[in-house]
Amino acid sequence: MRRTYWAAGSAVLLALLFAVAATVAAASGGRTAGAAARTPALYSPDAGFARDMAVHHQQAVEMSFLVRDRTQDEAVRSLAYDIANTQANQRGMLLGWLDLWGLPKVLAGEPPMSWMAPAAGKDAPAGGHGGTDGSHGGHGGTDGSHGGHGGADGSHGGHAVDGVPAKPGALMPGMAAKDEIAALGAAQGRDAEVLFLQLMTDHHKGGVAMARGCAVQCVTPAERALAQGMVEAQQSELTLMADMLRARGAAPRG
Repeated sequence: MRRTYWAAGSAVLLALLFAVAATVAAASGGRTAGAAARTPALYSPDAGFARDMAVHHQQAVEMSFLVRDRTQDEAVRSLAYDIANTQANQRGMLLGWLDLWGLPKVLAGEPPMSWMAPAAGKDAPAGGHGGTDGSHGGHGGTDGSHGGHGGADGSHGGHAVDGVPAKPGALMPGMAAKDEIAALGAAQGRDAEVLFLQLMTDHHKGGVAMARGCAVQCVTPAERALAQGMVEAQQSELTLMADMLRARGAAPRG
């Protein structure tokens, strides 16, 4: 268990350090000629991933702080600290890129995960920025709006990404619903540990699916590198959380 934990922690640290280096390099390159041509469009995968993953990460930070106050188990508390620290930093990078690109952090009426929809034959809505083109495909039957940076408010039509569904009452694949966040806030001790590990396992599966989408579709090198780092780090943490659940006589849900 300890070896697995240190392996997961190392993967998270390396991914974060690599992302910071990539961000610095991207910022330096952005001051060179032709930077405007690399600015992502309003509805591009680069911008959509940054907006959606910032919301996705915010909930992971929220759940991590909740469990740290509800257990004295050092392994769970350390994992929660690592997740909160890593994802808060990554969220800052994503929001910083949107500022750098001159793009909004929230788009009213934009269904979550629209950037992963097929773009064939569809043009970006008026108001998109020049540069990297991207269309707002939307999802048939998905009617929810893109929420702010809070918990799991709003609803999503159940669209699955890479086989990971969004549950009723949750904005995106892997995210916890409002009642699940409330249940975590009310739990204590082992119950809180197990529920946190189960919810975070679901959360990471959705996050990995989203990050893989950006690693394939995004064109900004630093963002693609960050997305790939998320995939590797969160897969390592998924292995760790499965071990921690087994040690508590529990298992991932679904």
